[in-house]
Parts: sequence; structure tokens; C-alpha cells
Amino acid sequence: MAGLATVFGSGAMTNSIPEIENNDLLFVIGSNTKENHPIVALRMIKAVRKGAKLIVADPRKVPMVRFAHLWLQHRPGTDVALLNSMMHVIVKEDLIDREFIVMRTEGFNEEFINNLEEYTPEVGEKITGVPKEKIIQAARMYAMAKHPGIYYTMGITQHSHGSDNVFCIANLALMTGNLGKESAGVNPLRGQNNVQGSTDMGCIPNLYPGYQKVDIQPVREKFERLWGVSLSDRPGLTAPEMIAEAEAGRLKAMYIMGENPVLSDPDIGHTVKALKCLDFLVVQDIFLTETAELADVVLPSACFAEKDGTFTNTERRVQRIRKAINPPGEAREDSWIIMELSKRLGYDMKYTNIEEIFQEIGMAWPAMAGITYSRLEKGGLQWPCPTTDHPGTKYLFKGGFPRGRGRFTVVKYRPSAEEPDKEYPFVLTTGRILFKYHTDTMTGRVDPINKVAGEPFVEINPEDALILGIEEGSKVKVSSRRGEITLKAKISKRPGKGVVFIPFHFKEAAANMLTSSQHLDPLCKIPELKVSAVRIEKV
Repeated sequence: MAGLATVFGSGAMTNSIPEIENNDLLFVIGSNTKENHPIVALRMIKAVRKGAKLIVADPRKVPMVRFAHLWLQHRPGTDVALLNSMMHVIVKEDLIDREFIVMRTEGFNEEFINNLEEYTPEVGEKITGVPKEKIIQAARMYAMAKHPGIYYTMGITQHSHGSDNVFCIANLALMTGNLGKESAGVNPLRGQNNVQGSTDMGCIPNLYPGYQKVDIQPVREKFERLWGVSLSDRPGLTAPEMIAEAEAGRLKAMYIMGENPVLSDPDIGHTVKALKCLDFLVVQDIFLTETAELADVVLPSACFAEKDGTFTNTERRVQRIRKAINPPGEAREDSWIIMELSKRLGYDMKYTNIEEIFQEIGMAWPAMAGITYSRLEKGGLQWPCPTTDHPGTKYLFKGGFPRGRGRFTVVKYRPSAEEPDKEYPFVLTTGRILFKYHTDTMTGRVDPINKVAGEPFVEINPEDALILGIEEGSKVKVSSRRGEITLKAKISKRPGKGVVFIPFHFKEAAANMLTSSQHLDPLCKIPELKVSAVRIEKV
């Protein structure tokens, strides 16, 4: 989808966080917002209290359901069927924005409409488990709203068909004219404070900073002139592909920064085996993580409060961070470590301070050219911000799409790669809880947090627990085709019948022992972390 795919693929929100309060309809799908993005959730609750309607689509009864006017409890991995069925209703009832479609889009043609014909509310109910009446109600609520916003996270993307899910969301927003206007849009919520900034700066294997493709010659030549080096036109490997290549012996060394794949990657046993196949592993982090314990060299780095620079958050807002204290011991700023390594490898990065690096970003990417440290002293600015007198961009696509027209994409429902069967009859979905952060490297060191949320658990529906003879607090063994873990059962109506949930934070019962690294999205190579077939046995 060219320009649209760049934004949604980067995870950038098309709109801004303050605009949430002025939504008249919030469609939250595949996001446990109250636990994973509590500040955003507060804005959503304010909107509801001001009169906005809230639709939550999630296989679990996440905390936001308490505020919802409509909860669509669809089976894990059936998002395409749900969204296509909603669009079927919108087309049938002529709730589309015809003027927007004609003036600003392409691909809303016979092929696209014929594909939606297949996804009647009855078909949607059969695939998703959501009653057809609720599908019809959700479609009408979204299409008839004046300022509806869509919000999603990894419940949408971490599937073998995650790109299809995102394309469907884009289709829904396009057909109702809900892109390029205030308090609307498509808004992926990033999970950590500078994930947006890292992708903006080219931490993606096929892109230079600013989402500029490495295999486009003029782009490559621009960066060659800027950096004074020859650059490859070959896209790199994604993280899952690197692990596979390491296991095969074709990748000899790896440098891991601020990431803990031994707990966060799918199929942990496979990840550990692959990392041990490397000739040389370097890990740069603020603590000795489970991954760092496997490293040949550990480079201790500074945390956020111990360095200067900028972070870019989920709404594209670039903000200054300032050093508050000195890093302990031999820990150094990431930029210092990278520059020293580069110099020893033969390329001298001649920056005298961190601001010079930021100035170079503006030279490399026009969307950042108007942002300066002096302007950031007065507060954050949202890209695109092309000139120093530009106020920053509150919401995207107001004047049109980067590719000219937004394009509709025909998407067909595909089942998840691994569905339950007799041997493994339950669907496992993973996620986060409020008190824990990612792989627990930081939060696991805080005693008050551990007192509240100190041990792993598996949520099991009461009907399933009754059949299995499992009681609250019972020890159970959860196994998949990759491995097994033992942990306590938590009997809860949050997951539907046949679905279980395990938070992935806990190393003593790591949920990613069970997930698969084999089933990747064909476009972005993200693994299917949200759907795995498992068996549950009482210990």
C-alpha cells in the first residue's frame, strides 16, 4: 500500500494521543490497552465518559471491556474474517464514503467487492464465533460515527497473517473516509518508549533511516554521499531469519543491543540452540539478561536517565531526553559504544556531541529536517516536520497520501498456521500484564512489584478447568510441539472456552518455550506468537 504501508508498517499512529478524547467511536482490536498502554487507556476512558462509544474486539475479556458498549470475543487468529464481515455489512447497507473513495482511493472495484460478498455476517459468525448481530452492530457503529479511531497492537500483528490483518484495518478506514482527518485514523500503539524512534532510524533490515529502501539506487547513493562509504543494495535478515541462519551455520556472529531474545523470541529452545551455534556473540544491555549470559562479550550500556538524545513515541512525537545521573561503573552511552566499535573496525564516526547526530538525521530524512534541539527545548514535535517554521504534523494524510491515492487490498481469510487438534486441543495466546514489562529485566528487580505479580500463571476458562479437574492455584503442565512449562492455574472467564492465556514475562515458566518460530508472516516475517496449539495436564 506504499505510503499507507510505510506508516502502518512502521507502527506510527496516523493521529495523536490527545485526539483520542475527541473520538466519538473507539474501535480497539487486538490490544489490551489498559494493561499495556495505561496512559492511552485513560484517554479512551475520558472519551467514553464524554459520550464516545467503545468497541473492543479481543479473544480475552481484557479490562477495557468493562467500559465497552460492545465486546466482540472472536477466536484467536480470525481478525480477517471479522473485519471482512464488518465491511460486507458496510457495503451492503451503503454506509461507505463514496466521495472519499472516488477522490482519494483506488482498488475499490469489482474484485474487492466480490471478495467481501463471501464474508456475510453468518460466515463471520461461523469462523469467528461472534454472533452475527454483534458483527452487524459493530459495522454500523463504526461506519456511522463522525470521528472513529482504530487502535491495535500485537494482537493484530503477531500472526502468520498479520499483514493481512493490517490491510483489512486500512480497508475499513478507507471505505468510510476515516483517514486524513482529526480524531480518526488507524493507530498502532507501540509497546516501548523508543520503538518508534528505532524504526524511524532504520532498525529494519530493508530500510535506511526514514523508511527509505536499501535496494533503490538513488536512495543508496544519497546515503553513500552522506556517510562517505559504499553500501550494499541487498536487504538484511529479519530477527527470525537471523536465528535460522545462525542455527544453519551461515551466520557466524551477532551483535544484540537492548533485546532479550532468549525470553522474547518464539520457541526459546530453538533460539538458545541457534545462539550457541554462533562463533561470536556480543550483547549490549543495562543488565546481565538471559541472552547476555550466553555472550562472549557483554558491553554495559547506560539507561535512559544516564544519557542525552531524543526518543520518538508512538504518536511520532520527538522529545528530548537529558542526562540526569552518570552511568555506573564501566557502563557507557550506546552512541559512545557504537562510535568506538566503528573506529576500531576502520570507520571513524566524527561526532563531537549527540546533537550533531541529530542534525545528520534531518539531512538524511526530510520529515525530520525542521526539528532542532533548540525547538525541542519548548516541547516535542511530531514528524513530518520538514522546515524549521513547520509546527509538526498532528495527524497524517490531511492533504492526500504519499503515493497519491490510498489503495484497497483484497484480503482472504487464512486460518492460523497451527490450529488445535486432539493431541493439543487448546489455543494458547500470550501477552503482557500491567505490573510487568517485557522480559522482566527491569521490573523483576523491584520487590514491591514482585509481591503483587511475582509468579507465572495460565488463565483457563472455568468450563475447561471443570472438565480437566483443575482448581484455582493447581499446578499444571502446559505443553506444545516445542516444549513444556509448569505453572499455576488461574481460573478465569477472561479467555473463552478452548483458549488459554500465559503472560510471557516470567523466565521460570517462559511462555515462549511453547510458541513456534516456524510460522512467519510472508511479508514482514513476524512470527505467530498469538496462536499456538497446546495441551494442559494437571500435575
